[in-house]
Amino acid sequence: MLSPNLAEAHGVLGQALIFSGRPQDGIASLATCIRLDPRSPRLAVRLNHVAIGHYLSRQYEAAAMAAAQAIRSYPDYPLPYHWLAASLGQLGQVEQGKEVLEKIMATGSLAFDVWVRQRAPWVRAEDHAHMIEGLRKAGMPVE
Repeated sequence: MLSPNLAEAHGVLGQALIFSGRPQDGIASLATCIRLDPRSPRLAVRLNHVAIGHYLSRQYEAAAMAAAQAIRSYPDYPLPYHWLAASLGQLGQVEQGKEVLEKIMATGSLAFDVWVRQRAPWVRAEDHAHMIEGLRKAGMPVE
């Protein structure tokens, strides 16, 4: 049984739920995690996972807002930029999506290779394809 007050357990559960096809349940667990430990050293990761959960639920506006919040709080953390660009692409906000993609490409981030070009092993193939679809709509060149 999950300890009701162990923030890290709620965070790990939320991540597992999001990447196993249950993003709404994952978002709920992450909300509990963040409420219990709003100053966690892993908060950037948790905020990014909230954005991913919304994106995979096809709630693109909420995903863009969550990714933007993560970027405002942790501008040097590269992962939310991917989900912001993909969300903007899905929303048809191509110019804004291109601006975010340019920032991603300018950093030469290893995260881009792992998350986009290679597919992280914990990301389901259909979820990866969904992210790529959003990035392409935002203007990512087709390779």
